[in-house]
Amino acid sequence: MEVRKIIAGQVRVWLYPRSLNRRRGEFSSQDPARRGKLARVNGAKRKRMHVFYSGRVQGVGFRYTVKSVANGFEVTGTIRNLPDGRVELTAEGSGDELEAFREGIRQSGMEHFIQKEDINWIEARNEFRGFEIVS
Repeated sequence: MEVRKIIAGQVRVWLYPRSLNRRRGEFSSQDPARRGKLARVNGAKRKRMHVFYSGRVQGVGFRYTVKSVANGFEVTGTIRNLPDGRVELTAEGSGDELEAFREGIRQSGMEHFIQKEDINWIEARNEFRGFEIVS
């Protein structure tokens, strides 16, 4: 089965079936049972990307935009505002998918709000279910 989805002007093609999220009526493969299988299909080891965004990233819909962008990628994680004015993003997925996700965030119209990105990479802990905004 081939599924096509247009994200930020790019066409992404998945060659494996995605499960239907009945609660929200949309396709998703972010449930834990599928995550491991997708990582094996992609032949990639899951990684964790931890990013601190600085600039004018609070009060402009940044977290909601990132959550929306995350729906188009095979990533899980969280995003939250920090008291010092930065936004913290923690995401897990294959390395290529995480890099594409970062590029998707920039192409979503948020790039001009971002002044600086501090990125750290570590091994995935597989502790997320989906992608959420946290307080």
